[in-house]
Amino acid sequence: MLNIVNKSPLDRTALQACIDAATGGSILLIEDGVYAATRGNAFEAKLKAVQGSYKLFALGPDLDARGFGDRVMDGVTVVDYAGFVELVAEHKNCQSWL
Repeated sequence: MLNIVNKSPLDRTALQACIDAATGGSILLIEDGVYAATRGNAFEAKLKAVQGSYKLFALGPDLDARGFGDRVMDGVTVVDYAGFVELVAEHKNCQSWL
């Protein structure tokens, strides 16, 4: 399953709910959700802890729009819009966490 999170973990609990309820697969961070993929943020340790259970992705244009394109933590793959489409096509199911 592809889990898509668009809210900052500093503002909403969508990413934590995803981690708590989903059973593996991939997590794609988009929009303000990309804050979770940056080095030094308050959610970094929690995201690192689940790297064995999930493949982690972040949308590059959203990182760049927020000025964090060069601060992506290890273990997170940055994808462009074409990569976003490929992830959706590769996964049988997609779940957006609001």
